[in-house]
Amino acid sequence: MAQDVCPAKSEPTLSFTQGFILGQISVVVVLAVFIKFFIFGDPPSPEATASRAAAERRSQTLAHKQSLLSLRTSSNANANANSNANSNAAGSRPTGQPPALNKKKSSILRSSPPTLTIGSILDKTYYKVDSHQPESLDWFNVLVAQTIAQFRSDAQHDDAILTSLTKALNGTSRPDFVDEIRVTELSLGDDFPIFSNCRVIPVDEDGLDFGPGKAMDPSTATREGARLQARMDVDLSDMITMAVETKLLLNYPKRLSAVLPVALAVSVVRFSGTLSISFVPSNPSENTPTKMTFTFLDDYRLDFSIRSLLGSRSKLQDVPKIAQLVESRLHRWFDERCVEPRFQEIALPSLWPRKRNTRGGDDAIADVGRSMSMSKAKGVDILKDVRDEARRQASAETDGRPDSLRMRRRQRAEDAFSMPGSMPGSIPGMALDGSTSGVFS
Repeated sequence: MAQDVCPAKSEPTLSFTQGFILGQISVVVVLAVFIKFFIFGDPPSPEATASRAAAERRSQTLAHKQSLLSLRTSSNANANANSNANSNAAGSRPTGQPPALNKKKSSILRSSPPTLTIGSILDKTYYKVDSHQPESLDWFNVLVAQTIAQFRSDAQHDDAILTSLTKALNGTSRPDFVDEIRVTELSLGDDFPIFSNCRVIPVDEDGLDFGPGKAMDPSTATREGARLQARMDVDLSDMITMAVETKLLLNYPKRLSAVLPVALAVSVVRFSGTLSISFVPSNPSENTPTKMTFTFLDDYRLDFSIRSLLGSRSKLQDVPKIAQLVESRLHRWFDERCVEPRFQEIALPSLWPRKRNTRGGDDAIADVGRSMSMSKAKGVDILKDVRDEARRQASAETDGRPDSLRMRRRQRAEDAFSMPGSMPGSIPGMALDGSTSGVFS
């Protein structure tokens, strides 16, 4: 009988109300932690952020150099193996077979001077890469400042830069949860970058400088792909600002379920780094022009000032996490384009003097003459238009009041030839009977 008795069921320790309250409390705690550490958390100092980013970039650069050195070592080993195989094949050639004859070269090409090497260029320009002092580049700073000042002046009178920025921000890659981006503020600053400490160093074919344990042979440097590279320090302290407005769209569960207005203002406060410039000579066999390459070393410093505003009625201002996300995205954009080992390559136009590029001299005088003739022709056209307009007005007055106009003209003519005391309508020197009086006798 004892086996037929059902065991007692265990009662829940918490009721439904207690569980609901506990769940709500846990949700509130999670939201509070999220708001405190994600939205209102204190951002790290700019020095800590810059040092951490510099360490990451430095590690990536070292890894890239190590991979290049390993590939270079493996390629040298393969080249040595191929040269040994070729020498063995040449030693096993039958004695009766003559060696391959070289084709005779042209005497005109033979008389041309040899290709200049890096060593000869440095000797002819009296530049010693080991002992030459860095240059200040004061003259270069003035030229760059004039160029930037002209660019800022053109931007104030032309909306092309606003159109380009708006088109770039609203490109085809814009996500669907972001509304149209509108530029609300653009300030190009009022200061200029300062270039200094310029020095010229030789680098190998991969753009790596020759370290202490690796020497450069000036006589064979050009054939091995080595080239000269100019490095200069850049420092800019300014306030270059761009502000945009957009809306974040929530399209789930239905389209435009919620809309969150967002306003961002990004300012470049300071930039300091090392700019590297080098020239890649043209290759006639591959029909490639001369190119200029430039890149920044990985030890640069780029500081931003980011302001944000979220919401339409209840607004959140200057959220630290948003500033961190935007700053990391801007650093990544800059690193992926012009920070070593990546570089920008610009094809240079031909520097050979051409007639179509000539300005000044007789051409300037001819241009002035053409402009003067055009101004004279324009003045003649204006005078002709004024005369035509006067004729039209006179004809309109004649058509409207012909009698009064004729009487005024006749009266002016009679007044011009009348004498004091004469009768109206009489001509001086003429009698009433038509005979001439003593005035004209």
